[in-house]
Amino acid sequence: METDETPRVLPFQLQFDKPVASQIKIAEWNPEKDLLAMVTEDSKILLHRFNWQRLWTISPGRCITSLCWRPDGKAIAVGLEDGTISLHDVENGKLLRSLKSHTVAVVSLNWEEDGQVIRDDSVNNSKYEDRTSCFFPPAPRVPRMPGLVPGDTGFMDDSEDSFRELSNSSYQRFNILCSGDKDGSICFSIFGIFPIGKINIHKLSIPTSFANEQATYRLLNASISKVALSKDLCHSIVMCSGELNQDEVESQEGQLGVHGMRGLHCLLLDTSIFWKRKNELHQVAQQASNIEDLIEVIRTSLSVMCKQWSDAMHTFREKFDSLSSLIIDHGLDSSPQEEFLSLLGGARTSPPVHQFLVNSLGELGVKRVSKVVCGAGKELQHVVLDHLQPSAEIIGFRMGELRGLSRWRTRFRGIGLDETLINNATEKSGMLIVQVERFMRVLSSVVQQFSNFFNWLLKCIKLLMQEPSDQLLPYNSELVVVFLKFLYDQDPVRPFLELSEVDIETDMETLQRVRELVHFGGFSDCEYLRRTLSEEFQQMESSFKEAFLMPFTTISQKILCKDVLPLFALPSSPAPMSVTVPMSVTFYKDASTAMSSYQTHEHGYIDYISFQIPGDSSLDIANCIGISKGFMHSSSNITEDSASLEAVLLSVPDGYHCVDLSLYKEGQIVLLLNETTAASESFGESCMMIVQANDLPFVSISRSSCINRWNLNQLKDFVMYLQLENEKVRIIPHSVVAPLAVSASRGVACVFAARKRALVYILDEDEDDISDTE
Repeated sequence: METDETPRVLPFQLQFDKPVASQIKIAEWNPEKDLLAMVTEDSKILLHRFNWQRLWTISPGRCITSLCWRPDGKAIAVGLEDGTISLHDVENGKLLRSLKSHTVAVVSLNWEEDGQVIRDDSVNNSKYEDRTSCFFPPAPRVPRMPGLVPGDTGFMDDSEDSFRELSNSSYQRFNILCSGDKDGSICFSIFGIFPIGKINIHKLSIPTSFANEQATYRLLNASISKVALSKDLCHSIVMCSGELNQDEVESQEGQLGVHGMRGLHCLLLDTSIFWKRKNELHQVAQQASNIEDLIEVIRTSLSVMCKQWSDAMHTFREKFDSLSSLIIDHGLDSSPQEEFLSLLGGARTSPPVHQFLVNSLGELGVKRVSKVVCGAGKELQHVVLDHLQPSAEIIGFRMGELRGLSRWRTRFRGIGLDETLINNATEKSGMLIVQVERFMRVLSSVVQQFSNFFNWLLKCIKLLMQEPSDQLLPYNSELVVVFLKFLYDQDPVRPFLELSEVDIETDMETLQRVRELVHFGGFSDCEYLRRTLSEEFQQMESSFKEAFLMPFTTISQKILCKDVLPLFALPSSPAPMSVTVPMSVTFYKDASTAMSSYQTHEHGYIDYISFQIPGDSSLDIANCIGISKGFMHSSSNITEDSASLEAVLLSVPDGYHCVDLSLYKEGQIVLLLNETTAASESFGESCMMIVQANDLPFVSISRSSCINRWNLNQLKDFVMYLQLENEKVRIIPHSVVAPLAVSASRGVACVFAARKRALVYILDEDEDDISDTE
């Protein structure tokens, strides 16, 4: 237990001090529940309750580089080193979805939901109702691959309720998952599952006004450190390191040039398209994301069916291929089909056929092969009826919904919903349903003929062994002849399940009738009868990708950079270098600004950007923490004399350096400081303090001057020196390491000691103490 020899009351209550098995590198509190998600150095995810009870542990098998919670706290997004983003269920850690949005490590994740509520009753499209449940039962889930246990498919498991809730976004508030990688790419996904936009900060044109002139800049060798969406989804702030240069074209025209401004920069992205078209985007994302889920069901169904049928045919070939060897050994020049037809016609049974039926195959062998083949056929029928066909039908309905939306051109053309592409995808989904029906007819016929053939073989074996055969099932001689001529050495089922180059044979009369039906409308593809089920599915999937790529491309083009704020310089480097200094971006409700109309919704929040200035910075303000506010609003007033951007520099107390920081509740900042005089990283002490941002002497920063300067230089004469005795401070008898995990909703902070311990503090058990200690 910690002790404090001073008479004053400790400002924070230590809830508990617990050991951790491995050092923690990422920690985030659940926004709605008393849950703490932690990532260890060996990339395991631990979920603990507030009382430190561990709920589950998972290991993705790859290095974890970032983590964030869904706004409702029901899912966790995990960024991996290979560029994958995986979504996990909070209840059990099971994988819900895996998205390959990036090609390199995802270094920052931010998941925000729409913070505004439309109160205008005249806006009747503010809530979208998914009508699919009115016409269809719950969507089918992915079938099990034979031999797999729950969870091995990597897509979903027996606890499908969480997965369906993830996909059923009609009851969610509109939200966006924003992800940034170390190469400068930023991706946006609606509900975390439907990609809707992607930009790269290297390719952005950064407009900036100064001296009543416009200039355009670009970032070279940039690396993202943090991305954050505003709560109204209208802006995104990107903290990145890189070299700010004026556009080459403008430099050649003789305008003022900026060269080699390498350091930490803050970009302001205009993402107002998410707010302006959130209702349209909600509807498209709802349909498209569910369609993608059902496409996965169909893909897995085809894989399961192909494997089951291939295994069954392998068993059949393995047993009956021995007859060909027996025929050759007996010196005969006939085929197995000819020998069987001779037996069917009542001729004398040849020695190889007699040996095969009586000795090699036998009654038990026939029954075993019949059970495997006919059982596989029935399993394929169940997969089609329970998974594939319902998925295809629901896809067709959802594409019909999207087709109706695409015809509302005034609303949906602006987000890239192309009517021609949607019509094509809708037709392909209808053709898949036709192919499913066609496949079921072929499969039923094949299974029936296999069953009839095996019944005949059992009858033959009984007769050859002179045993009674009255109890056997009857057979049809004509079907046996058809089987021996067309199915014995051929497999008409497998081509439907595989991507094959061989066209399905179709008579010319049927093709001509199909061409005549085209004139009545509804479809235009006359060649679908030549394609297999798998080929039809592949064409449908390609048409969907093409149709959904248009909204993705359209929205990406409408995400623009509005402004740049150079913060501090960094040592020059030829390669991109990520900044690992503590930083935080938070958006608070701006109480000073009233929201009177739709046009003023962007001014409902104010941004706070906090960061540590590293010791190797060229600025003469080492061991300081910079805090700025109002960057979003200053971009619209950049040419005015009195810009709304304000900032302050906080000098860390002598003998300490900042380990991590976090913006807490409105107007409060939590700092985690370590002693710099400790003999080693594992020894010494540290402290945690809360600073009241509202009481800090913020200074207005002029934005109308040339950009060729670091904005924090203006604050060198206005540094505020923090004093341990004048702030709300808690001394920690351990040296600490990042991260600092602060929960604004629960009022707690988790600190990790360098010696693998976790300390949880109650931050606001007594609000009056804050003012008493100042």
